This record gives sequence, structure tokens and C-alpha cells, in this order.
Amino acid sequence: MKLNIKIIHWLPRIICILAILFISLFALDAFDPKLTVWQQIIGFLMHLIPSFILILFLIIAWKKEYIGGILFILIGLGLSPFVFIHNYNMNQSVWLSLLIILMITIPFAIVGVLFIISNRIKRRRQAFNENNKQN
Repeated sequence: MKLNIKIIHWLPRIICILAILFISLFALDAFDPKLTVWQQIIGFLMHLIPSFILILFLIIAWKKEYIGGILFILIGLGLSPFVFIHNYNMNQSVWLSLLIILMITIPFAIVGVLFIISNRIKRRRQAFNENNKQN
């Protein structure tokens, strides 16, 4: 039972870190030999702004799982239409755009659900322990 609780505790955190690292890879396209070093660094940091925001949300979720879970669900589901439309306009393929949604935004919605599940399991366990102490 304790192993399941540890898995549920760590799974959203690990998936979120991996998803943020994946999103951060897109910042590498800021490096262009035609630009100066400073232009490349500024471009790289600007491309990393979404990653910094996601790291901030992960810190919030780490402390307050329920609030963090809601934030990640909102990010995952809220940004999906925008990412879909942007990619559909670029490649005119519904299936490719859906695949991109599955890779970029849906992992954050899954992370949000896992944070909420983790929070509920911990609250139930805490309530169960308090009831056992009273009896």
C-alpha cells in the first residue's frame, strides 16, 4: 500500500519534469549562426519563458497538489485548441495536429489529474489515520 502511495506521489512530478524538459528542447531553435551571440542568448531565454512558467506551476503543485493539479489541467486543456489551430494552419493535417497536441499539452492535463488523485489519496489516508487514533 505504501508503495502505491509513493508511486502516486512521485509520478506526476516525474512526468511534469520530463514534459518541461521536452518543451524546453524547442528553445534550441533560437541558435542561428547568422545572429550574434547576445541575440542568440536573448532568443534562447525568451523561448524558455514557457518552461519557466511551467517550473513555477510545478513548484506550486509540489506544495499545494490540488491547486497545482487544477493549474496543470487548465494549461493542458486550455492551450490545446490554440496549439491545434496553430499547427493545423502550418501543416493542414488534422492527424498530425492531434499528435502534436498529444505530445505537448495532454501530458500536462494528465499531470494535473495525477496531482489531484495524489492529493485525494493523501487526504483519505490522513482521515483514516485520524479515525484510527480516535478509536
